[in-house]
Order: sequence, then structure tokens, then C-alpha cells
Amino acid sequence: MSSEPQRCGWSLSTPQYRDYHDQEWGRPCHDEQRLFEMLLLEGAQAGLSWRTILEKREGYRLLFDGFDAQRMARYTDAELEEKLKDARIVRNRLKVFGFRRNALAYLKLCERERSLDAYLWRYVDGKPLLNHWTTHSGVPATTPLSDAISKDLKKRDFTFVGSTIIYAYLQATGVVNDHLTSCAWHPRSRRLIVVRG
Repeated sequence: MSSEPQRCGWSLSTPQYRDYHDQEWGRPCHDEQRLFEMLLLEGAQAGLSWRTILEKREGYRLLFDGFDAQRMARYTDAELEEKLKDARIVRNRLKVFGFRRNALAYLKLCERERSLDAYLWRYVDGKPLLNHWTTHSGVPATTPLSDAISKDLKKRDFTFVGSTIIYAYLQATGVVNDHLTSCAWHPRSRRLIVVRG
């Protein structure tokens, strides 16, 4: 009998996915820097596998100054064109130039809302939405919540923030907890394991 705790099925294909599932995915995040980073990375993932982005995450951090929004907002077109030559990131022009646009939009959002953390968690009254899905096929790609946030972010001039991207973002940052009920990382199963990290 395996001593390994039961996990969401999507996390079983690679050790990288498993570690991401165990240590990050679904955990309530209030770290401003990580919230901004994950918003950009979820947009970078559009049309690709999350594995691709996980493998390139360190490259993104290096090329984009640790996701420092102030610095990113000042990138010139020439600097962005140079970054497009680097294989450590996904070399998609719209996405790379979208990082600068989103940095500018983020700074404006922070002026009005105080922080991305305050803005995001306001939608759920500061408490994660806990779902009770029994199968991965039951988990939706979008919800009214992701629709609302997506629509608002687009009005604020963000790009690559469609409802599907935003729902993945909410899951990743723990605003929504979509661990399956059979998963040891679902809160009702927490008594079964000691969560690392």
C-alpha cells in the first residue's frame, strides 16, 4: 500500500507538477509580488501547457527583473524586442509586449485599489471559495466570478485576462480552492497529511 497522499489527477504526470500542486496551487496568496507574477504567467500560458510555463518561470523572473512592475512599465520597445530573442521564455510578441501593458495597468490599479491583493480578495470577502468537486471533469473553466474579474481587468487595460485565464489564476492563488475532495490537500482532508511549505 502506497504511503503517498492522494493528489488531484492533473498533478501526477511530472514531479514538477506534483511539487507545484503540493506547495503552491490552491493556497491562499496575499504576497503582492507573487500575485502580480502569477497574473502575468497565467496570461503567458494561454494556448500552452502550464508545464511549459513552470519550466520557464525562472527565465521569466530573470528577464523581467523579478516581475518588478515599476521597471517593467519603463521597458522600451527595443528592450522588449531583445527579450523576444531569449529562449528562456515563450517568444510570443503579443505576450511579451503585454507584460509591459499589464505592468502599467497594474500600477494604475494599485493607485486606485491600494494593491492587487486588496482588489482580488475583495471579490470573495477575504475568504477562499472552497469547492467540493469529485472529478476533474466537473471543475469549470470559467465561473461568474472569473467573468466579472476578467471584464473589470479588461476595462482597466489589462491584456491576456480572459475568463478562462482568470479562473486558472484564482485557482493558482487560492482565491478558489479546487482541490478534489479525494485530494489530501482539500481542507477536509488536511488531517490526513502534514502539508509541506
